[in-house]
Order: sequence, then C-alpha cells, then structure tokens
Amino acid sequence: MSNKSNFFSSFATAVAELSGRPFTFVAALMLVLVWAVSGPFFDYSETWQLVINTTTTIITFLMVFVLQNSQNRDGKALQAKLDELILTSQAANKFVGIEKLDEGELREMSNALAEKAEHIEEKAEEKSAAETSI
Repeated sequence: MSNKSNFFSSFATAVAELSGRPFTFVAALMLVLVWAVSGPFFDYSETWQLVINTTTTIITFLMVFVLQNSQNRDGKALQAKLDELILTSQAANKFVGIEKLDEGELREMSNALAEKAEHIEEKAEEKSAAETSI
C-alpha cells in the first residue's frame, strides 16, 4: 500500500507542478481555441458542445483530487516546520498541534492572541509616547 501512496504522491506533485506552468495554460487555451474555431465545421452541434463540456468536467474532477493531495502534504509539511520552530524557540509550546483543535477552541485561542496583541500594541504606543515627550 505504501508504494501506491508514494506513487500517487509523486504523481500529484508532478501534476500540480505542471498545471501551474505558463505552458500548460497556453496549451489549454489553444485547445479551447481549436475547439471554438472548429464550431462552424461541426455546425455547432450538440456533440461538438458535449466534447468540450465532458472534457473540462473530467479534467476538473480529477484535478481536484490531485491538487488537494498536494495541498494537504504541503500543509502538513508547513505545520511540521512551524512546530519545530515553536519547540526550538522561546515560544509557548501550547501552540504545537493546535491545528487539531476544533473550531471553537481555535476561535478562543485566536481571540486570546488578538487581545494579547492589542495589549502589546498599547504598551508600545505608551512607550513611544513617553520617549517622544522626553
């Protein structure tokens, strides 16, 4: 099972990288233009319309899973890096693993941090005002 997972991860990474390149955009644009120009030759038939609709739907459907896999791995890697920075710094270790909290707990922690930031900002303004008056 691990080989299949590694294969899919490698595949997803490669597809995500390729899909973000300008060449891929130009190729997709050219495909749509060729389809549009071919309209008169097919009398703008329902089959002609169905070709582009089906093609884009299938590609979009598959890309969702591939890009989500890539994004999930990137998010986990970023989270691991942040956890390492927290653990090796003077930051509070209580932030390690907070991504696993439920939405309410995250909101409470976020509000507490916002209040703390406001308090620190007020202290900085007071200190700046005191230095200016000297």
